[in-house]
Amino acid sequence: MIKIIKATLQDVPVIQSLAATIWPVTFKDILSQEQISYMMDFMYSDSALEQQIGVHHHQFLLAQQNNNYIGYLSFELDYKSDTKTKIHKIYLLPEVQGQGVGKRLFEEVTALALQHGNQTLSLNVNRDNSAVDFYKRIGFNIVGEENIAIGNGFLMEDYIMERPIGLPM
Repeated sequence: MIKIIKATLQDVPVIQSLAATIWPVTFKDILSQEQISYMMDFMYSDSALEQQIGVHHHQFLLAQQNNNYIGYLSFELDYKSDTKTKIHKIYLLPEVQGQGVGKRLFEEVTALALQHGNQTLSLNVNRDNSAVDFYKRIGFNIVGEENIAIGNGFLMEDYIMERPIGLPM
């Protein structure tokens, strides 16, 4: 059984451990090892996560199965003072992908966004990430492209995808 729980600052080490396991596998064919290392520090250092949670109001959901953490999703309600919920991160251990865990995380964040009065889920995804197909299957559409300079000469080359909250998954 999959259990979804809201993370707290005390769960930062869990998020970091999951990211350290998932990122090298997920991005090995998309990004250089140098960029993966840079982005891990840029996005998952203690100070980066504390700022995301404390300053930018990102919330994290953790997925558990048999008391083991298997993935996470981070989101921000009312993104840019709009009625959008921005999905900043969603990552699952490779061995649980395709088992409905991602869909459960999206169902949970959709319910929270709906309770908050948001109308749209929005996310960015690397244009070469195979997760694009999953997002399309659960109702997301590509609404644009974005190249984001993140420092050190690295660029995130993303699709912007959105999904109306009222659609069934």
